[in-house]
Amino acid sequence: MRIACLQFNPQLGNIAHNLKRAEAIISRAEPMDLDLLVLPEMAFSGYNFKSLQEIGFHLEPTAAGPSTVWARSIARRLRCFVSVGYPEYTSGPPSNPQAMQRYSSAVLVSPQGNVVTNYRKSFLFSTDETWATEGQGFFAGDVPGIGNMAMGICMDLNPYKFLAPFEKYEFANHVLQSGAELVVLSMAWLTAAPPGSLMEHAQVPDADTLAYWVQRLQPLIDHGNIHGREITVVINNRVGTEGECNYAGTSVVLGITQGNVKVYGCLGRATEDLLVCDVPGPLNAKPYRRNTITSR
Repeated sequence: MRIACLQFNPQLGNIAHNLKRAEAIISRAEPMDLDLLVLPEMAFSGYNFKSLQEIGFHLEPTAAGPSTVWARSIARRLRCFVSVGYPEYTSGPPSNPQAMQRYSSAVLVSPQGNVVTNYRKSFLFSTDETWATEGQGFFAGDVPGIGNMAMGICMDLNPYKFLAPFEKYEFANHVLQSGAELVVLSMAWLTAAPPGSLMEHAQVPDADTLAYWVQRLQPLIDHGNIHGREITVVINNRVGTEGECNYAGTSVVLGITQGNVKVYGCLGRATEDLLVCDVPGPLNAKPYRRNTITSR
């Protein structure tokens, strides 16, 4: 299975620019035979909105806004699954048009351009709480062409509201209980490092961030997959700065078996690039290769 992580620096609120930037990085990389392309949380809107008023103009209808349109187009073009994060709104019923809900979401699109699932972030960071609603639980399911997979978004990897016991490992235990062999996490993960430090060591992954992510996956390392298969974990972060927020980059693809963590590839803390990794993938995955697709 060939997986790609698009790590880039979205500009807050500049969707047109961000779409072009993503296209430029993909075109430069010229990826071949991808099975899955993953983008960060709120990839094209940017992340650091401080209120509903600030983000309101950038909210997108459920799996129908510019992020999903782009995902469907690139999925057909590259003939692969695409996961992209975006700020979602849902319309209320005709009897109560004010009952709009808002979420930080990630849409998964098939190589044919069809929406497979729309996951809504369950654990909200303080920035999310100014405008978003909690989703109804982590996603896991058997996706034809990918196999048994789980999805999460950024704060989902942390203890709930930073108040739950650290060792509760909510997301990691969800992965174990679901039997997922592929885990996709879209991030807008922060770092305390100043912008100058990030640029000075742009090509170097943030070791503290990577170590923490692995630590939050400890139950997978302790127990492994129920069938003894390797669990592929895709963590795709963004880079850059938005106001006081500095992002940690360090997008990574891991392979986890009981007692062992393998790093298939990892990007630097401030590099814009497409990370492409070949992994075993889920047992029942049926990769969509260029020479096997007959319809678009």
